[in-house]
Amino acid sequence: YVCSTWGHNHFKTFDGDTYQFPGICEYNFVSDCRESYPEFSVHIQRTLNSHNHPQIQYILVKIKDIMVYLKPKLVVVDGRIVKTPYYSSGVLIESNNIYTKIYAKLGMVLMWNQQDALMVELDNKFNNHTCGLCGDYNGIPIYNEFIRGDASYNSITYGNLQKISKPNVRCEDPDETQALPNCYGHREECERLLTSPAFADCLLRLNLETYIQACMQDKCACNGNDDSFCLCSTISEYSRQCSHAGGRPGEWRTQHFC
Repeated sequence: YVCSTWGHNHFKTFDGDTYQFPGICEYNFVSDCRESYPEFSVHIQRTLNSHNHPQIQYILVKIKDIMVYLKPKLVVVDGRIVKTPYYSSGVLIESNNIYTKIYAKLGMVLMWNQQDALMVELDNKFNNHTCGLCGDYNGIPIYNEFIRGDASYNSITYGNLQKISKPNVRCEDPDETQALPNCYGHREECERLLTSPAFADCLLRLNLETYIQACMQDKCACNGNDDSFCLCSTISEYSRQCSHAGGRPGEWRTQHFC
């Protein structure tokens, strides 16, 4: 079971909800939320890069008593810069030019592409015990994330609730009333890209519509620019999720595409 975030602020919870949340504060991505002794937490902070695309600026991971701070091409453990592969008390950190991965014996794998995309896989012993942008992992979409008791939340309200408040940091909460644009004009292109022959093995493994919608929103957010981020981030995520589900995506990147 995985939770992920990618591209233009897309999130997919453990329970399969997908939503967009454009916050640029530090947020609880996923944490063990049991009162007594939480085993881990993962916080993320996004920022806009020079092309105005969101990317993850840093990730803060606490595993039992170890504190890991990740930035692109940098791994800091308990305040010291370390070389990878790094291993200490049940935590293995690997990193190359493209990905940083953390394997924790307690039942967590984290994978970050050092840019926009983060994926966390959790052992099902954490069912019903997590909180954060990834939701509660109770197997039921919507419930407790977007509907709690009699209250229903939109995704921005939900996202704002996950903010980590830090005394001297000021960052604006995204506006909860903003409407998502209608991106229907990009549907055909996104459908074509995601149903290309390279993804034949993925069609039955994933919910295609989820990724078509995300791709359409990416294209919208880029106002028709065709830089690789706008097109490739959701297709890359589709490919990663397909591999993770046991599929074998074909070679979809070409010299001229992504």
